[in-house]
Amino acid sequence: MKTLKNRFLFNIYYFLLWIGYFAFARLFFLLFYVDKTKELDFLTTLKTFLYGVRLDSSFAAYLCFIPFLIIIFSVFINSKIIGTIIKWYSAIMIVILSLLLIIDASLYQSWGTRLDTALLKYLNTPEIMIASVSTFQKITGTLFWIATSFVFIKWFNNIISKKIAKVEKGFWLQAVLFFLITAALIIPVRGGLQTIPVNQSNVYFSSNMFANHASINYAWNFFNALTHKPDGKNPYKFFDSEIAKNTIKKRRSQLLTADTDSILNTTKPNVIFIIWESLTAKVVGSLGGEPNVTENLNKLSKEGILFTNYYANGDRTDKGIPAILSGYYPQPSQSIMKMPNKSRNLPMLPKKMMDLGYNTSFYYGGDLNFGNMNTYLRNSGITDFVDGNDFDEKDWNSKWGAHDHVFMKRLADDLSKKQNEPFFKIALTLTSHEPYEFPDTYKFGKDTEENKFRSAHAYTDKTIGTFIDFAKQQPWYKNTLIVIIADHGHRSPAHKGTFNAPIKFQIPMLWLGGALNKKGIEIDNIASQVDLSYTLLDLLKGDNSEFKFSKNIFNTSDKQYAHYIFNKGFGTLSKNGLYLFDHVSKKAILEEGKEAAKLDSLGKSISQEAFQDFLERD
Repeated sequence: MKTLKNRFLFNIYYFLLWIGYFAFARLFFLLFYVDKTKELDFLTTLKTFLYGVRLDSSFAAYLCFIPFLIIIFSVFINSKIIGTIIKWYSAIMIVILSLLLIIDASLYQSWGTRLDTALLKYLNTPEIMIASVSTFQKITGTLFWIATSFVFIKWFNNIISKKIAKVEKGFWLQAVLFFLITAALIIPVRGGLQTIPVNQSNVYFSSNMFANHASINYAWNFFNALTHKPDGKNPYKFFDSEIAKNTIKKRRSQLLTADTDSILNTTKPNVIFIIWESLTAKVVGSLGGEPNVTENLNKLSKEGILFTNYYANGDRTDKGIPAILSGYYPQPSQSIMKMPNKSRNLPMLPKKMMDLGYNTSFYYGGDLNFGNMNTYLRNSGITDFVDGNDFDEKDWNSKWGAHDHVFMKRLADDLSKKQNEPFFKIALTLTSHEPYEFPDTYKFGKDTEENKFRSAHAYTDKTIGTFIDFAKQQPWYKNTLIVIIADHGHRSPAHKGTFNAPIKFQIPMLWLGGALNKKGIEIDNIASQVDLSYTLLDLLKGDNSEFKFSKNIFNTSDKQYAHYIFNKGFGTLSKNGLYLFDHVSKKAILEEGKEAAKLDSLGKSISQEAFQDFLERD
C-alpha cells in the first residue's frame, strides 16, 4: 500500500510542478506588460490565474502523459533509472516552453494575441523573423531564457529526486492501476467531462481583452493551433451563404460609383504609390494626431487631397499589400500572399494598369522574399524590380535593408532619366519598422520604443518630403498622381481604450501631383485599402469588375463603411456606428452608434464571404 501511495503522490506532485510553472509564466506575462496590468484591479488580475488554471491544467496533463506512462515501469525496475528519464524529459520541455514563453511575450506587443502558428510562417526566413528585435532584447531574452530554464530544471529535479526515492518496486496489478490513472488524464486535457472540450473561450471572463489574453495558456494556445490546422471548412460561417452575400451586395451596390466630378485632369496620368511602413494616423498632425512627427506630410496635406477617414484592412505588411493592390481582405490568422497557389489568381492592379498601357515597377530596399512578396508581385504583372540586392551593405540598417533616404534617392535617380509614359511605380519604405535604425538625428530621442518609433517616422517623413520636392521639378510631374499610403497602422504610440479599436487601424492617404484638378481639400468618406484599386481604375477608365470586395472612395453616401481584420476578430465601422467582434469568445468587444446592429450583420457577412473566397482559391 505504501508503494502505491508514493507512486500516486509522485504523479500528483509532478502534475502540480507544471501548474506552478504556468502560474509563473502568467505572472511573467503580467509583469512584462505591467502598464496594461496596472489598468486591471486586483480582483481581475487574480481572476486571470483562477480562470487560466483550466488551460494550465489541460496542457499540464498533456505534459504528464509520458512521465505517467514511464512511472508505470517503476513497478518492475529501479526507480532511479525512471527518475533520470523523467528528469531529462522535463528539462527538454522546460527549455522549449521557456523559449516559447519569451517569444510569446515579445510578439504580443506587436500582434495583440497570444502565440499561435503565425510564428511558423516566418521560420523559413529566421533572419527576417528576428529583424524586429534589437540586440539588447536578444541578449536579455537569451539570458532570461537560460536563467528561467536553469531555475525550473533545478526545481523540478529536486522534487523529482525526493519523490522518486520513495517509489519502490510493487505488485504487477499496480501497473494496471497506474495505466488507468494515466488514461484518466484525458479529463483535465478536455477540461472536464462536458461535451465540448475546453478552449480559449472558457477562460475569457472580462470586458478587458488584455485580462482575457493573460488568462490564456500560451503553450496550450500554440500547440492547439498547431494541431488544429484548417480543414477546408469556414470557421467564420455565421449565416447561410446567400444571406451573407445579399447583405454585402445590398450595402455595397449603393457605393460603386463616384457622385462627384473626377478629381483628375486626365485619364492617363503617371501613378506613383509610396507605401509607408507602419504609418499610423496617431502620429500625423493633419489627421489630428501628434503634430510634430510628420511635418512634411502635414504641409503636403494642404497641397493635395487628404483622406481623413481611411483605414488599413489588416495589421501587417503581408496583409496590407494584397489589400492595396488586389482589393482583397486579409484573413484572421493566415496570409494569402504567402500562398502562391491562392494568390496567383487574385485581381491585380498592376496587370490592369499594364492593360491600360502602363509600364510597371516596384521598389523596395529589403528582401523581396519577405512574406513571399516576390512571388505575389511577380504574379501581379510587375516587370521591373529594385530590391535590397541593388544597394551596398553599408547603406543597410542592421535588419531590414537600405535606409529610406538611400532607397528613395534610387527611385529619384531613376525618375530623373527620360521615362516611358505612362508609368506606374510602387515604392515600399522600411526604416519605420522596428528596430528603427537610421543614420540621422533621432528627433524624439531613443530612450523608449515609442520615441524611436516617432523618430523613425520623422526621418522617413523628411525623406519623402525631399522626394516630393524633387518630383515637383520634373517634367513628368504635371501629368502624375502620387499616392502616399501606409501598409498598416500600428500599436504605437499607445492609445486609450480597446487594443484593436479603429484608431489602431486608421492610416493616412494623401494624393498629390499635377494630375489633380482639385487640391487642398479633404475627403472624409469612410474607406479602406481594399477600395483604392477599384477607385483608381474607375478614374482611369479601366476594368475594375474583378475587385468584388471594393467600393468607390468618392461615393459620399453615409452608407460607406470600412472593415478590418485582426488575428482573433474584426471591426466594421461607418459614420453612424462601430462593431468590434472577437472570434474566440464569439462576442462583441465594442458596440457604438445607432448602426451597430447593422454593422454586426455586415461585418460577419464580410468575414464569412472573404474567408470562403480564400478557401476556394487554388
